[in-house]
Amino acid sequence: MDESKLINKSLIQSITEEILLETRKNNNHSSLNSQLLTIIKDLVVKQSYIERKKNCTNPFNKYGRKCFSQTDEDGITHEIIKRLGINKGTYAEFGVGDGMENNTLLLASLGWKGFWVGGEDLVFEYSQNDRFNYTKEWITLDNIIKISRENMKKMNIENLDVISLDLDGNDFHFCESILRNNLNPKLFIVEYNSKFFPPIEFIMEYDQFHNWQLDDYYGASLQSFNNLFNNYEYKLICCNSHTGTNAFFVKNDFSNLFKEVPDSVDKIFMEPNFDLACKFGHFSSNKVISNIMNRVTF
Repeated sequence: MDESKLINKSLIQSITEEILLETRKNNNHSSLNSQLLTIIKDLVVKQSYIERKKNCTNPFNKYGRKCFSQTDEDGITHEIIKRLGINKGTYAEFGVGDGMENNTLLLASLGWKGFWVGGEDLVFEYSQNDRFNYTKEWITLDNIIKISRENMKKMNIENLDVISLDLDGNDFHFCESILRNNLNPKLFIVEYNSKFFPPIEFIMEYDQFHNWQLDDYYGASLQSFNNLFNNYEYKLICCNSHTGTNAFFVKNDFSNLFKEVPDSVDKIFMEPNFDLACKFGHFSSNKVISNIMNRVTF
């Protein structure tokens, strides 16, 4: 059945159920209107997402779906690691916010071990263990490799399978440093500045004190990232379709596993769509995250 028809039925059903529920409660029309507007907005955004996904020129986007990531990154990551044949691998994530919506939480839930580096306190309870370590520190070119190697040594990690990096600023320069220092994962996930479509090249000048102002001065364009990763023998596999935010690069050694992916950067590029957001199921609980990160065995 056509997904658009399903969403229309879902819209009617959700609105009806909400009206009945609120009517039974207290006849508070103001609250009712507010909640109905939220429902309608979420469903409209979801419809937009379905359309974007359906119209992608890259067949790989069909795997996108959310579990812990901000939007549809988890499904893309899962399909890639499945094809790579990695079972309980290793990861590192740079720039994790408060720890509630991250690209590597999926991997942790699958029994992988790894470390995070970021500048904020995590909102869930955790203990440093053999599977997870968090370093709270402002990341610069002077310390990113040192912090990485210290964590790898502490956790007995010889090589990283997946790296995710989203720091809203110096991302290109950090990626270049990681690659130049041979911390070359099989899969590298990076946020790109989707304002600049291919073949536009844009790289923010390095500034160790940069603090993103919610404007367009951050990171680098997809074309610039693609040029960088090509130099280190990586292939662009996908950009997430929901927001047009994250790009997925895989080592060329595994490119034969992704034959359906177009060779053209322009056909993989996804335009920005992060002005609107919608609820995906239940909100994340810090108790769930804490349970995952504190598990010693799987």
